[in-house]
Amino acid sequence: MNLRVVYMGTPDFAVAPLEALLNAGVNVVGVVTNPDKPAGRGQKIQEAAVKKFAAEKGLKILQPEKFRNEEFLAELKSLEADLQVVVAFKMLPEVVWNMPKFGTLNLHASLLPQYRGAAPINWAIINGDKETGVSTFLLKHEIDTGNIIFQEKTEIGENDNAEIIHDKLMNIGADLVVKTVKAIEANDYPQIPQESIAADELKSAPKIFKEDCKIDWTKNINSIHNLIRGLSPYPASWTELIPNKEGKKIGLKVFTTEKTIENHDKEIGSLHTDGKTYLKVAVEGGFLSITILQQAGKKRMKVEDFLRGFQQISNYHL
Repeated sequence: MNLRVVYMGTPDFAVAPLEALLNAGVNVVGVVTNPDKPAGRGQKIQEAAVKKFAAEKGLKILQPEKFRNEEFLAELKSLEADLQVVVAFKMLPEVVWNMPKFGTLNLHASLLPQYRGAAPINWAIINGDKETGVSTFLLKHEIDTGNIIFQEKTEIGENDNAEIIHDKLMNIGADLVVKTVKAIEANDYPQIPQESIAADELKSAPKIFKEDCKIDWTKNINSIHNLIRGLSPYPASWTELIPNKEGKKIGLKVFTTEKTIENHDKEIGSLHTDGKTYLKVAVEGGFLSITILQQAGKKRMKVEDFLRGFQQISNYHL
């Protein structure tokens, strides 16, 4: 059985699984992705990563503004998909996900039932987890709750950030999507109810807002380090340099830190620097050296370059 597959996705993360399906000879009969939209300073019209890739491969592309639009639904139905595959896409109404006879397969960047929600990669790192993974499952009404077909695990290293884990899971996920589609084609695939998977506590992965990204320097060294790498490079953790006397606060994004575990008697949140090569913060459990950062309105840079252009660092505190 060679299933007719419609693929749905938008960002870079969704390109690798689509490419893997095509390379595996899966019959992808159409791609659904976000409409083009203006982005950046020049507000130039940007095409989604999946659209660009699908266009290069000569695939039929649908870009609905609304999923319940009658014209779109008629066009989707005309593709006669046996299965839909969703990777990093919006929530679908039942009229869409229930259309194919085998339903709609989703790839989620966590080991479900853990980290249901919009930002599973970020939250797994922020929470200090040592492993994560990807899951394939069939959609049903409640978000990220359908029966699991396959899962694949990977380690989270001590200094891995969201970008590193994103790329790892993208490649693992691409292979897992192919494995799952082939199992459905063979009509031989498990369906494990998520309720049957033991979990002491379910962790969630809600959307991340600006306030979630603010660094609280009173927390312990591991919590702060995990927050910074869990949000790096995007949306990025942030803090403010506060002047000791008059002057404006200066916003800083922090991308990477190095931990030095030690007992000390320095004030928590105090800055320590030689003004040239290092900038470290005294925190509970040791010191965090900021190594890559970005001052508001400037480019991302190494701490040495920042200090060279910011001689008055001693006049500020966090």
